[in-house]
Amino acid sequence: MTVDPRAALDRLVAALEAHYAAVAAKHDDDDPAVDDAYDVLADAFEVYDDALGTVHGEATPFYLAEEDDDDLDDEDDEDHHDDDLDEDDDEDEDDDEDDDLADVRH
Repeated sequence: MTVDPRAALDRLVAALEAHYAAVAAKHDDDDPAVDDAYDVLADAFEVYDDALGTVHGEATPFYLAEEDDDDLDDEDDEDHHDDDLDEDDDEDEDDDEDDDLADVRH
């Protein structure tokens, strides 16, 4: 069954609004409402992107990064080392971001 892209877009916009509301109202960094809204938003985006591709042969310029449970644990460890970055590392990251943007453009 093909999902109507317009209906999927409406769901995506509603998910964006709900995610913002959850973030704005969060009580602490581990608020489950934010996690739930994130999951709903990610799902709504995938449905919209798939519907857009199926019906119109087009795609959005975005992608969702795949995360493993191990990656989440590693990210927690890396947060403590972020302060150790020097200016050269920041410049390298900027170059990588420019490369990523160039890859997305048609």
